[in-house]
Amino acid sequence: MSLGYDSITVRPVTPRIGAEVSDVDITRALSNRQVDELHRALAEHQVLFFRNQPFTLDSQKAFGRLFGELHIHPNTPGPEGHPDVLPIHADANSKRVAGERWHSDVSCDPEPPLGSVLHLHTVPPSGGDTIFASMYAAYDTLSERMKTFLEGLTALHSGERSYRRTNALLGVDDTGRTFPKANHPVVRTHPVTRRKALFVNRGFTYRINELPEEESEAVLSFLYQHAERPESQVRFRWDVNSVAFWDNRVVQHIAMWDYFPNVRSGHRVTIKGDRPF
Repeated sequence: MSLGYDSITVRPVTPRIGAEVSDVDITRALSNRQVDELHRALAEHQVLFFRNQPFTLDSQKAFGRLFGELHIHPNTPGPEGHPDVLPIHADANSKRVAGERWHSDVSCDPEPPLGSVLHLHTVPPSGGDTIFASMYAAYDTLSERMKTFLEGLTALHSGERSYRRTNALLGVDDTGRTFPKANHPVVRTHPVTRRKALFVNRGFTYRINELPEEESEAVLSFLYQHAERPESQVRFRWDVNSVAFWDNRVVQHIAMWDYFPNVRSGHRVTIKGDRPF
């Protein structure tokens, strides 16, 4: 059902997160009404799914720019002429795939991305799903005592561990390179909806700054497991030319690598965000 939308059709996939959007061609110029309603749908559903959208790199970037300036990845270079595009590719020769662990994209940046738009032009015959989890739901289902405890705490996020591991697997020499790191609130407030969301993830969070090391490890371990509970998730089955657009401020995701040696390939554009508060 699509309630309150005139120029697009929005059908929720689960009550907590995710919606399929149809009756719109996001590969072409959109009307102001369509753009406004897509902004609203993203805020309401956190991740939007589109089918049959044969993006080119230029049209994918044009769509991303409707939501903000495009982000350049701190570790992975884009195709020639497109530094603001992130290649997503796995085949029989891959030693890893992007997004194998639960994470929020580049949360190590001082201003982590607002969101990401992933388009796949090649998909395996089965498998390769992406699972998304709502950090609104993760926060809302904490006990009131835990919410009070977490209020005001900050955590260190760093790209050091994740990006150096990736580069080592790929045989990339990153000697002398530095990767972003930043402190962010453990509970952040969404700048549009003003709802609170959990903001720690396995991929980039190192420690809670205000706690001793052992307490930090124990609390983070609990929060990771809590954030990844199935009732907070939606699972997306990809088709050729499908698109997923997620609000990186309040969504974590993980990519399933269960399709080896088949090919899964496409591109992601990422939209700059602001400092969490």
